[in-house]
Amino acid sequence: MSISETRSIVVDGDACPVKKEIAETALQHGLPVLLVSSFDHRQEPGEGITVIQVDRSDQSADLYIANHIRRGDVVVTQDYGLAALALSKSCYVISFRGRTYSDQDIDFLLDTRYQKAKARKSGHYGKGPRKLTEEDRKIFQHKLTKLLKALQENV
Repeated sequence: MSISETRSIVVDGDACPVKKEIAETALQHGLPVLLVSSFDHRQEPGEGITVIQVDRSDQSADLYIANHIRRGDVVVTQDYGLAALALSKSCYVISFRGRTYSDQDIDFLLDTRYQKAKARKSGHYGKGPRKLTEEDRKIFQHKLTKLLKALQENV
């Protein structure tokens, strides 16, 4: 399955906590959703949602997405590496918490990820991200809607 000829919302679905919000927003804007996840994370297709299941190996979903996105697609991910690849293909990238990634901040984010990985290897562990609240979900949906409206106006 390849992404349709129109703009799509492509979701890194393995750990995505805002699938419902994405589906609702995409339906309101008439955009197809491609939800990519490993076989370990069973996903159900819905109206306007195509589910792609990939193997369990590390980065399979990210690689599938990177190989199938096109200029103008909206990519939803927390992964800075995938975000960098999507930005290089002129896609719009938004996190599960509604942060939009840009060419101006992706290098800093990648470096931060590298520094945290080095610290973990040295035995320093952080708390990890806080649990997503209902308010966080509303903020994400608002920011996704705002992004899609801005893209429609710039067509």
